[in-house]
Amino acid sequence: MASVTRRTSPGPNRRAAADAKILEATERLLAGGASFTELGVQRIAAEAGVVRSTFYLHFRDKTELLLRLIDTLADGAFNLIGSAPPAAGRDGLVAAMVRDMRYYRERRHLLAAVLEVSGYDTVVREFWNNQLQRFTDLAEVWLRSEQEAGHTALDLEPATAARVFTWGGFQVLANHVLTGPEEQDEIVAREIALLEWYGAFRRPAQD
Repeated sequence: MASVTRRTSPGPNRRAAADAKILEATERLLAGGASFTELGVQRIAAEAGVVRSTFYLHFRDKTELLLRLIDTLADGAFNLIGSAPPAAGRDGLVAAMVRDMRYYRERRHLLAAVLEVSGYDTVVREFWNNQLQRFTDLAEVWLRSEQEAGHTALDLEPATAARVFTWGGFQVLANHVLTGPEEQDEIVAREIALLEWYGAFRRPAQD
């Protein structure tokens, strides 16, 4: 898997500023309707106000650039979901999912780019899958804790349940953000959260 480690440069502050300009320029172009696949380095550099050679001083290629954007996108979502452990209750989970839906809605251009490129680029796909695995691992920890505390069914298999609702929930969220109406965001987010809550975190015991 490609590394997203930053390259060395003469001045860390100058480097950080140039990094930010290139990343922000890419986001602007994507938000304006550009396809990441068709977006050329020259166009990104021009939008950022730098020369093409400067781009390559900061990013090995467009893939490394996208990995950096993915890292930021996933971190923000992870922080939102991580702020609502089962102790926050059903309403806490619903509220976190609504915030998560809003977060992706505001960054739907990045989400579209990630899904576009991960469809054909194995490096991007593996990196993105690893990001989603962080959510699965956290959900599994929470489910095991809830199970041990007697809050959910003993026959629940935490690892499998976590994988099912993390990947399933994300697929619904992504499909809605990219194709569904914004006015339905809270409704969809609530349904995802309640299915997770009653289907896993508070699954009734078998009769």
